[in-house]
Amino acid sequence: MKNHLFGRLLLTLVFGFLIVTQVSAGLPVAVEGQPLPSLSPILERSMPAVVNISTSTNIQVRENPLLQDPFFRHFFQLPDRPRQQQRNSLGSGVIVDSAKGYVLTNNHVIDKADKIMVTLHDGRQLDAKLIGADPEADVAVVQIAADNLVALPISNSDELRVGDFVIAIGSPFGLSQTVTSGIVSALGRSGLGIEGYEDFIQTDASINPGNSGGALVNLRGEFVGMNTAILAPGGGNVGIGFAIPANMAMTIKESLVTHGEVRRGLLGVTTQDLTPELVKAFGLKTKHGAVISKVAGNSPAAKAGLEPGDIITEVNGQKVKGSHDIRNMIGLMKIGAKVDIGFMRDDKKMLVQAEIGKPQRPHLAGKTIHPRLDGAVLSSTQKNQIEGVLFEQIATNSYPWRAGLRPGDIIVSANRYRIRTIEELAQVANPNNALLINIQRGEEAFFLVLK
Repeated sequence: MKNHLFGRLLLTLVFGFLIVTQVSAGLPVAVEGQPLPSLSPILERSMPAVVNISTSTNIQVRENPLLQDPFFRHFFQLPDRPRQQQRNSLGSGVIVDSAKGYVLTNNHVIDKADKIMVTLHDGRQLDAKLIGADPEADVAVVQIAADNLVALPISNSDELRVGDFVIAIGSPFGLSQTVTSGIVSALGRSGLGIEGYEDFIQTDASINPGNSGGALVNLRGEFVGMNTAILAPGGGNVGIGFAIPANMAMTIKESLVTHGEVRRGLLGVTTQDLTPELVKAFGLKTKHGAVISKVAGNSPAAKAGLEPGDIITEVNGQKVKGSHDIRNMIGLMKIGAKVDIGFMRDDKKMLVQAEIGKPQRPHLAGKTIHPRLDGAVLSSTQKNQIEGVLFEQIATNSYPWRAGLRPGDIIVSANRYRIRTIEELAQVANPNNALLINIQRGEEAFFLVLK
């Protein structure tokens, strides 16, 4: 009974009503003459800013390389079959700029899409243009042209606290304008292996497939996070959902709108978390921080005087809990920005300032390796633990594009040889012969013959 009473009092404080009526279910009931507590006033302002996003993607049909040979097909009188199939997907988005029509969503919602359609709260369906995407943080911006759009006000997500009430709005399973509620269960979740840059808000507000890209709002109807992923060991919702904080999403949005991409800077350090063994070995009094294991030569870190063995404890005054904090903080800084690094060396607290540099990754025109790669820009990559040759750019009028290749595809083998770098691809590719490549695209993989 004491717990039930506490629950009623808590709801009373949240919704601002004095409720003294005893009810068996423990639900708030307004006294006569007073309205029932409801989230409706908040949702009436917030829901028009949350949209449904549907995409269609033309994908290359996998088939035996022999079936691509016209002579083979003619000899065995095989009928022509379509080499492409269409794949459709659903997700959600948030209007963050009503004047310019910018809609924020997850990269995985629109990834590789050939067509993006946005459905508004009032039923209008609009073609959307991709402005830019950041696969590493799973954020994308699309643009629509329409009048009378409603944008969500943006909250400072750094002010969120565990226990704050939040509302998730989206289109789970295609059910548009679905609302669920819960609380902030945890903050700063990382190391989950979901994205390259992780600083998630964890919530028990129900998030399901199709919610991705939708809004997580507070009780003022302000945008505090973008629903992104769930932890579902059995395939269903278990009350553990994750959202990208609004501050992080909006910082990335500004970069995508300005440059079409996120231009992440470089500090030039490799760090690792402090384990109990390292804490003991270094004789530290704190368990928080990240130890520098490597400093790149001539990097901003080297120029600032950082050395292997230094323990980074703060970045711009913010405490560092582990190596993931450094990756997130540095990854969102602009090239040329000044950053203050607080660290421990020989039990002494020290502070240096570094200037974020520009990462250098060699790019190569595909035609220099094979004529059928003309129109593509390649680079060596290690993305999501996959090493290979990345298609950075592909001209839409080129042979690679017509063959079904898309930016972001990774070549992991060529002519049946495992390759990890551009140099290895060049060694196995013969410009005078066909090129058999094995492509990794997200969780999919397929072979393709370029000839």
